[in-house]
Amino acid sequence: MTGTDQIQSPVPFPGRPHRHGRSAPPFRCGVVPPYLLEHLAAVEDPRFEAAAEAARRSLRVDDPIRSLRVERRTSALPALPVQAVPGVSTRTISDAGQLQRLPGRTVRTEGQPPVADVAVNEAYTGLGDTHGLYWSQYQRDSIDGRGLPLDATVHYGRDYDNAFWDGERMVFGDGDGEVFNRFTISLSVIAHELTHGVTQYSANLAYQGQSGALNESVSDVFGALVEQYAAGQDTRSASWLIGAGLFTEQVQGQALRSMKAPGTAYDDDVLGTDPQPASMDGYIDTEDDYGGVHLNSGIPNRAFYLVAEALGGNAWEAPGQIWYDTLTGPTLTANADFAAFATATATAAITRYGAGSAEHDAVLAGWTGVGVVLDPLRAAS
Repeated sequence: MTGTDQIQSPVPFPGRPHRHGRSAPPFRCGVVPPYLLEHLAAVEDPRFEAAAEAARRSLRVDDPIRSLRVERRTSALPALPVQAVPGVSTRTISDAGQLQRLPGRTVRTEGQPPVADVAVNEAYTGLGDTHGLYWSQYQRDSIDGRGLPLDATVHYGRDYDNAFWDGERMVFGDGDGEVFNRFTISLSVIAHELTHGVTQYSANLAYQGQSGALNESVSDVFGALVEQYAAGQDTRSASWLIGAGLFTEQVQGQALRSMKAPGTAYDDDVLGTDPQPASMDGYIDTEDDYGGVHLNSGIPNRAFYLVAEALGGNAWEAPGQIWYDTLTGPTLTANADFAAFATATATAAITRYGAGSAEHDAVLAGWTGVGVVLDPLRAAS
């Protein structure tokens, strides 16, 4: 080997009641975009017959999200977990046993030693690494900021080619073994999915069009930052890949996405070429995939990389702080477009580091570098 969902109106990120008191999204935020699975599902090469069938099954698993009704949201905050200690994670890993039932059988809980199942241990460690970054760098205690338990399920479905956040837990498939490896293999994927939960409890970005692309991009940003933080990598030494290790050796590709160079993550004769644009010049106007949320996310991804590159050092410090302040701050609306988000990051940079600071200048240059013009009505002066 060598490289949709259609909806008529913006989808609020949460929808149905959440078991902890908050509402949850009426769909799954999968890390593998539907266009990639659709491409794989159409493959007729007998060498990848099993992978094509696995992709078709995976799409059928995800298909019900198209018809789910967006229900009335609730603003109720969840209660603090019993005996929660600030900054201490409470992880529970379950095994679905290749069934499509959640949560599955509990196989490891907080403080228990590693088990024989590598996927269980990867999920457990990945949730801990993600919690660790949010707490140590941004003083956020878990997904909701109030110590919400971290739940995950592994071995979901048969050869399921995706991982998703369903509003309550992270869920990971095993992959088909021909094109995709197990989805717990990538720390950036684990952190990506958990960050969908952080977005749900903060900016609540609508999963449609540019706000949906920002939703995906924020998950990619903090997915990369968690991976870099855990490995001790600075901006220059980091790969900036999302999903490195997911593809088997039969695929000509490094990962699902590249934040440094969107559109270059894979170039494969079966999967096709990575279609992400790197700037507004290549913006894709489509009704598929909720308005191209996995496609156009490459633009704000690249903007964040340019900010980190300009500042140097550790990207989870000033660049990550600015993006976190933006996500959790008062100025960002659920339907924010790229210009509004860019303006909010500039405001966050000024608030924390000062107007004309290196951080502020880097933010302005980063968005200029991808062709996003700040909202003139709200731009900070």
